[in-house]
Amino acid sequence: MRSFLGCLVSASLLAFSAPALAEAAPPAAFPEGRLDDAVKPTAYRLDFTVDPAQERFSGKTEIDVTLKAPSASLFIHGRDLAMRGAAATVAGKTYPGAWQQLDDTGVARLTFAQPLPAGPVTLSFDYDAPFGQGPAGMFRVKVGEDWYSWTQFQSIDARAAFPGFDEPGLKQPFTVTVRTPAGLKAVSNAPEQSVTREGGLDVHRFAPTLPLPTYLVAVMVGPFAAVEGAVPPTPQRQDPLPLRIVSTRQNAGKLDFALDGSKKIVALLEDYFGDAFPYPKLDQITSPIMPGAMENAGADLYQDALIVMDEKATTAQKRSFGMVVSHELAHQWFGDLVTPQWWDDIWLNESFANWMGYRIGNAWRPDLNIGAGALAEGFAAMNTDSLLAGRPIHQQIEKSAQVDAAFDSITYGKGGQVVAMIAAFLGDETFKTGVRRYMAAHRNGNATSADFFRAMAEAAHDPKILPAMQSFTDQQGVPLLTFTGSHGRYQVTQSRYARLGTTAPDTHWGVPMCLKRGPMRFCTLLVEKTLEVILGGSGAFMPNAGGTGYYRFELPRAEWNRLIAASAALPSGEAIALADSLRASFMAGRADTRQLATLARTMVRNPDSYASSAAFGGLQALYDWGLMDEAAKAAYRGMVGKTYRPIARGLGFEPRAGAYAGEPPERTQRRQQAIGMLAGVAKDAPLRARLAAAAAAFVGWDGRAGDPGALDAAWYGEAFDPWLDAGGPAAAKALLDKALSSQDPVFRPAALGALGSSGRAETATWLLDEVKDDRLRLSERLGLVRGVLQAPGTRDWGYGWMIRHLDELINGGGGIFFSARLPQMLAGFCSVEKADEFARDLRGPMKGKAGELELERTIERVRSCGVLKAARGAEVSRTIARLR
Repeated sequence: MRSFLGCLVSASLLAFSAPALAEAAPPAAFPEGRLDDAVKPTAYRLDFTVDPAQERFSGKTEIDVTLKAPSASLFIHGRDLAMRGAAATVAGKTYPGAWQQLDDTGVARLTFAQPLPAGPVTLSFDYDAPFGQGPAGMFRVKVGEDWYSWTQFQSIDARAAFPGFDEPGLKQPFTVTVRTPAGLKAVSNAPEQSVTREGGLDVHRFAPTLPLPTYLVAVMVGPFAAVEGAVPPTPQRQDPLPLRIVSTRQNAGKLDFALDGSKKIVALLEDYFGDAFPYPKLDQITSPIMPGAMENAGADLYQDALIVMDEKATTAQKRSFGMVVSHELAHQWFGDLVTPQWWDDIWLNESFANWMGYRIGNAWRPDLNIGAGALAEGFAAMNTDSLLAGRPIHQQIEKSAQVDAAFDSITYGKGGQVVAMIAAFLGDETFKTGVRRYMAAHRNGNATSADFFRAMAEAAHDPKILPAMQSFTDQQGVPLLTFTGSHGRYQVTQSRYARLGTTAPDTHWGVPMCLKRGPMRFCTLLVEKTLEVILGGSGAFMPNAGGTGYYRFELPRAEWNRLIAASAALPSGEAIALADSLRASFMAGRADTRQLATLARTMVRNPDSYASSAAFGGLQALYDWGLMDEAAKAAYRGMVGKTYRPIARGLGFEPRAGAYAGEPPERTQRRQQAIGMLAGVAKDAPLRARLAAAAAAFVGWDGRAGDPGALDAAWYGEAFDPWLDAGGPAAAKALLDKALSSQDPVFRPAALGALGSSGRAETATWLLDEVKDDRLRLSERLGLVRGVLQAPGTRDWGYGWMIRHLDELINGGGGIFFSARLPQMLAGFCSVEKADEFARDLRGPMKGKAGELELERTIERVRSCGVLKAARGAEVSRTIARLR
């Protein structure tokens, strides 16, 4: 999964078929994580009746299992299923069963009047259940006048759609049948074999799947539009691979880009793995409320905006397509064909797929510079990993409530960069050999991190690699490499990075370290605490050559300054590494504000868009956190204007749609950065007036019809904000109505995002307390809450609103990871007192929930920022106010 995303919906205890037995059963402990090994499933037959226009769906499930020993009860999963009947069949004899849900994660007990014999048993269930409103379980959405349904089962939401053994280590074939109203399309993991008419319904029968865990099963129903094609044969695959892009009807005209791109990405992945696509067909499906993407075997699911586009789409949208599609399709091998044994190894799936997403995306379209984004994401993850409240990449998961917390920046960002670091250190061919060895050994089965590390060590013929890799996956924290010396002769000491006011525990890594000075490059595995290094060459010293190392560095002041002076010419990864380490040095109390300012002014000239974007990151954080007083803020806005106006003039600016179609992607991104900084930070009045006028013309104003050509999608964010600022409540109402009347996968979320993050108290109050429009989906309403909480002008009001609606937000069915990520929305505060308030208000409600760890991280972030403000705010303000 590539995501930023279930909420566990409250469950009732249900007993059916033999209620007296269920009520008489004495209280007993039940598994909160893995089920016991008393039952092993071997095959599923799922028969769903799905009409997305209704509030509930129904199902009949049969599961072939092997019972380890005679037993009158067994544990199974099922959440909020209204069970009409449950039974077991053994050698032609049927035993009625009683179903009882035991907790709100969906652990259930199936009880029989007499013990079932050991050996083969078929369990059968007849039930119905509610559709979800958010992207979890089997959920539905109205798009225009049509209803559609999709499934999103990772991590533990398959149990909301059918009873089963909902664990990643259990893989078996699924035979799926879907009954729908006439004329609707149905999609599942395997090819559709037939469609017949029975009882007024269309009956869609699908071929049995290859072995899958429950979380990779997919069922989609609706009046979908689709474009069909095939991935041509490759050296790894003799026959064409059937391929479809499937979306809601209004997107029918913008699916060919994804069809063509998916063909090329599949072929690139087959070449990397040296293996044919593992499944007999591939469907790429979209949903308007999917917050990310999901790697269902043969039936990937994506957010609309990730797939629905054409060649006129923005560079950012194309980059997301290349990275995310490559990520999800890499999972078809690494995650689906080979699946983790348990959730504590899900990091390996996601980390590897993240690395592959950037690598293969870059190979698909080198002009988009997708690969540089991998390092930007990895260094961003260090901001989380540097906290004391945290977890290692490879984390023990004992309870179901802990699973969703594993899908965070540590898994994706840190894990992806650790994989990149290992690959760079071993060399591409050696790393690829290890991957192929691992895949071949566990094909159609399950594996662990230890299996992967073993394959890497065997490929490298170096046993030291294994403990070095494990030092990064089994320990939390960011290594800090502190260099002393100069002019090519250095002593390096490793420690754990800590922010100002905190003391990190002593931690030791095996660091694959690569250093560079001019043309000279030196790599070694740093296992010592301290090491002497002599490096030839001349010029600035770069302690993270290529930027692939997952570590931060500290330099003597003269070495910092030489490196900062060279930053405009550094390769992208090295420039991003420099920006991260210098900012981290400031946050630890070492680097000063003037160094951050010099880096901003110098590195903004770097021709790589990721590097130039990172140039102002350190100063912008100080501005956002309130470390600048009013005089310093004014000076900073002036500095931003002075820096970016020449860039914008050189690039030109025209907000109309398609004005820069066909322009090189890096040039479009440079313009996007310049206009964004001028309009958003510098508050350039003429530019904001021009953008506001374009937004007004686009939306339609004063009785005039909207002009779709007045504003390119690239400028939605920059234009809606000044228009809302100038137009007030009337503009907000007009934008909301246009958004809810539209199904455009780019405009609608951009407009709602602008409304939620407007920073205007009257708009926030209206949106969250007064808007009752049925067209506003649950996920969109929750997105408005996120925007209000994160905008500086409304975050205090938003926090009060959040506390009043806390139970609804935590348990309201917002979809995978919404409640787990809820505390992140408070990370913009910067105050020791506010951190204490969060601890007082939220620790109780979040205890035992998926967001418990994220809350502790947020409390630490906010407190740490408050400490930094008290210690360095005066210095920051003085320095910035004097800048010219």
